[in-house]
Amino acid sequence: MTNAENLIALLIAAPLLGAAVLLTGGRRLDAVGHWVGTILAAASFVFGAILFADLLGKNAEHRTLIQHLWTWIPVEGFQADVTFRLDQLSMTFVLLITGVGSLIHLYSIGYMEHDERRRRFFGYLNLFLAAMLLLVLADNYLLLYVGWEGVGLASYLLIGFWQHKPSAATAAKKAFLVNRVGDMGLSIAIMLMFTTFGTFAFGPVLGSHEKPGLVDGASEATLTGIALMLLLAACGKSAQVPLQSWLGDAMEGPTPVSALIHAATMVTAGVYLIVRSANIFNLAPDAQLVVTVVGAVTLLFGAIVGCAKDDIKKALAGSTMSQIGYMVLAAGLGPIGYVFAIMHLVTHGFFKAGLFLGAGSVMHGMNDEVDMRKYGGLRKYMPITFVTFGLGYLAIIGFPGLSGFFSKDKIIEAAFAKGGTEGWILGACALLGAAITAFYMTRVMLMTFFGEERWKNQPTRSPEAPSAEPAAAHHGEHAEPHPHESPKSMTIPMIVLAFGSVFAGGFFSIGDRFLHWLEPVTGHSEGDSPLSAATVTGATMVCLLIGVAIAWAQYGRRPVPVVAPRGSLLTRAARRDLLQDDFNHVVLVRGGEHLTRSLVYVDHTLVDGVVNGTAASVGGLSGRMRKLQNGFARSYAVSMFGGAAILVAATLLMRAV
Repeated sequence: MTNAENLIALLIAAPLLGAAVLLTGGRRLDAVGHWVGTILAAASFVFGAILFADLLGKNAEHRTLIQHLWTWIPVEGFQADVTFRLDQLSMTFVLLITGVGSLIHLYSIGYMEHDERRRRFFGYLNLFLAAMLLLVLADNYLLLYVGWEGVGLASYLLIGFWQHKPSAATAAKKAFLVNRVGDMGLSIAIMLMFTTFGTFAFGPVLGSHEKPGLVDGASEATLTGIALMLLLAACGKSAQVPLQSWLGDAMEGPTPVSALIHAATMVTAGVYLIVRSANIFNLAPDAQLVVTVVGAVTLLFGAIVGCAKDDIKKALAGSTMSQIGYMVLAAGLGPIGYVFAIMHLVTHGFFKAGLFLGAGSVMHGMNDEVDMRKYGGLRKYMPITFVTFGLGYLAIIGFPGLSGFFSKDKIIEAAFAKGGTEGWILGACALLGAAITAFYMTRVMLMTFFGEERWKNQPTRSPEAPSAEPAAAHHGEHAEPHPHESPKSMTIPMIVLAFGSVFAGGFFSIGDRFLHWLEPVTGHSEGDSPLSAATVTGATMVCLLIGVAIAWAQYGRRPVPVVAPRGSLLTRAARRDLLQDDFNHVVLVRGGEHLTRSLVYVDHTLVDGVVNGTAASVGGLSGRMRKLQNGFARSYAVSMFGGAAILVAATLLMRAV
């Protein structure tokens, strides 16, 4: 084992140590707990940077480091190891998780400054980083499952951090339960793998993109079943249809949680799972088709929801759902799209984390108000927030030269390159999503930073109100808010993320360096696009301009009403998340109730009827037979005579035959 390989475990150990110390150290650490958590998160990033430099110094075919710590389950015929794999794919996630995670830790120092439970909050952040790193560094699916469940636990704790708010407690439980459905898919997939291959280690099962491992000998039906279960797991963690309902409610957590979990890390876990399992999906074309359908539907679903939300964080949550849909769509395209799915995942981590932190900065300066209809004209009061948020806005809509332009356009090109009717449909969905993205993000920008100052003479919620974030309760209650710029601990991370929003995509695209970096792990195929790259880019720019123009006509040229108008039927449905909760209630809750009643009825009438009927029959028969045992000798003599007569008759009959 080389010195570099020894550092892999330290990537996880640093934040895990922070979580252990902060959650068990008691109040004596309240004064320094936030620094302890931030320093250990930054230490993990430093270890990741050292390992990244080590990988860059190796040839592409030797950029896989394996660190075996111990055998976890040493049972004959069933062995699981605690082994870590660091290759180009996991390295990409390590840098994203620790880099963005460290910036969010720093941001949280200012944002959570007056929260009396700040030490515990940083402990939960460290726990989340450790679980997410375990997920992406695991060398087998069983160890990945441990990290997967750890992420679920940490997200539950962070979403419900302000559990004194009923809405936050409910949102945490909802996220936990919805994710349990997806987790069942992952557990079933792991069981199918073991029964089919006898192992769940990545190396033997998956092999490489050039030479698949044991999957190459499995039947297509088996691989399709495994792939669909993996997709179900991905839908839960990455908030894809039909398991997307938890994401909007999860905005009840503190804003740094929204940036960490719902922009850069947790929601990308499903994309990682699909890309890591590429050789399974490559051999299961039907499952790949389902992946692309899920991604296309979700990118439109989330975009439409984002258009109707007046809560700034929920508008960004709809955007997250939509952008993850782009990544899932790309991952479902196979070797044409794997690299671009991860590239968009990384650039999205920069601009979406920056947008969420910008939203938190606006809320910090507006007494925790989240309703954009009570904003307006904030650009001159929050210049740093305005510029950094604006750069994130330009990146996400795909403005030429910024990160989203390079990554999202590649996905649209890959969709058309799928070829045939499927390619045209997927490409059209991706283009439509680009237009809607430009509309709802321009809407957010205009309602927040431009137009009249609607917050004047408009009392805001007190920090104790159910839908307010109590992080900035120190502001006190004012008749109207007094917008101001956030402290440096909050603005510095926003500035760093803004640089990533501007330059990351172009840096990755120079000489196709990101493609060459990931290709040894994921493979890559150009496909056969019916449209040239220039044509796709031109069509995307037209869609972008149309979306911006419609938003400007509706929200830039006319005053924005403080009270939302009734809106069209589609708008009202989008405000209710396109009736996703109503659907879940009717299909799952009521359907579950009816199913339970039916099962209870079957149990009472059939199962209990058979059992009780058998018991009654035996009881009745024994009661009748008991009458033969009456104690009279003459009755026994008659019985004996009758039995003897029957035996004689039977003997004579048999002889006659």
